[in-house]
Amino acid sequence: MPSFDISVIVLLGITFFAAFVNGALGYGFSSLTVPVALVFYTNRILNPALVLIEVFINLYVLFINRESVSAVWKRVYPILIGLLPGIAVGSYLLASLHPGWIKFVTYSVLLPLILVQAAGIRRPIQSERLIGLPFGTGLGFLYSVTTVSGPPLAILFNNQGLVKREFRAGLGLIRVAESSLTAMVYYHLGLFAAESQSIFLMIIPGVLVGIPLGAYLIRRLDAETFRRICMSFDAWVVGFGLSRVLIDVKLMASPWAYSVMVLAIVIDSYLLYVFFTKWRPAAMREEPPATPADGKRGTLPVPDP
Repeated sequence: MPSFDISVIVLLGITFFAAFVNGALGYGFSSLTVPVALVFYTNRILNPALVLIEVFINLYVLFINRESVSAVWKRVYPILIGLLPGIAVGSYLLASLHPGWIKFVTYSVLLPLILVQAAGIRRPIQSERLIGLPFGTGLGFLYSVTTVSGPPLAILFNNQGLVKREFRAGLGLIRVAESSLTAMVYYHLGLFAAESQSIFLMIIPGVLVGIPLGAYLIRRLDAETFRRICMSFDAWVVGFGLSRVLIDVKLMASPWAYSVMVLAIVIDSYLLYVFFTKWRPAAMREEPPATPADGKRGTLPVPDP
């Protein structure tokens, strides 16, 4: 067990917070944990621990939304089929490439995805099955390299108008498959090192407390405002991480590399201003009333981290 230095304290704190968010929203564990934890750990050490945790988290999400599985499985099975080749290629690259370049790819993919979510951009796709296989392959590749798949899945599902329970069931199906397959491939590639196992054991208690706590407290919070604040946190941290890794891989020199972080903060601050002054008030005026049957609103709005 490693000593409790600053990296361990930060890891315990961010995984507890991420588990709280996941319990509240149904996902978000990796997309909040990874940007912060990569400041202290490489993907090769961090990913195996997070994948094991996510197998159990995703099984929990799928279980509590099991009644909606029958309504979404036909829409998501092409994505499930496409996962395997992407996971195989991504896992091999994770085991082969320099950790600095893996971090660079991770942050470079995450930042635009988060900002697209924050902007609430939607372009409904008519042929879901046609894009399912290539989307699944890309998703499997992204997840096996970064353990993050929530942002692109949120963009797709919100874009296609899945209602809240179908949204969560679809997420549960895909993320159980991707986390389980990735864990098996990692095992065959020998990626479960002692340090990864140590991280796994350290963060389990926070996850076990954070998930039910988030599920309980979200009933008393405005979910959409909470989602949007989490996105801003993610964007600012990813901007910082990308600036740092640009220095590490010698693509930009300090202090110029931090202009990336400043740009991310400026863009997100503008989108945050738009959300609270224009989009959020309009959404509150237009959203349908809760139905007596389930007390839930009809659709899930802007995607989250």
